[in-house]
Amino acid sequence: METNNSLLILGAGQYGMVAKEIADSMGTFGKIAFLDDESAIAIDSLDNYGLHAGEYKYAVVAIGNPDVRLEYIRKLRAAGFHLAALISPRAYISPSATVADGVIIEPMAVINAGASVGCGTVVCAGAIINHNATVGAGCLLQCGSIVAAGKSMREKTVLGYNAVFTGE
Repeated sequence: METNNSLLILGAGQYGMVAKEIADSMGTFGKIAFLDDESAIAIDSLDNYGLHAGEYKYAVVAIGNPDVRLEYIRKLRAAGFHLAALISPRAYISPSATVADGVIIEPMAVINAGASVGCGTVVCAGAIINHNATVGAGCLLQCGSIVAAGKSMREKTVLGYNAVFTGE
């Protein structure tokens, strides 16, 4: 029996292009396609994800808005998709770190020992989640940002370029 290792990326904008490059670099997915309401490269619109559940086993949401990203993650799960974790082979993920499904981790990012990354979080290039830190679901850590050791970041938090999160 052939394994279905196809990936559907919701969002064909900037994050979608990054997600596709990471998925390609992982060498895991045999077929990759986009859903988007405004892109000529998309095979269908965002809300037609359910029509593709048989053809695509895995999905990931590459949309910047955290509320929209988490809502589509919920819908994809309900439709039977497996949420992919797209992790660049050029990122460092500690063996003791926990990374949830639906995340996108770009090259040169570091997820240090004992750290935890919530579902649907995007960790951009060069961002660091230091040891024993917790990042909630749907967060966005821009390039060069740092979550300090042992700190907990609430869901849907956006950490700007080169910003340091030391708690609230």
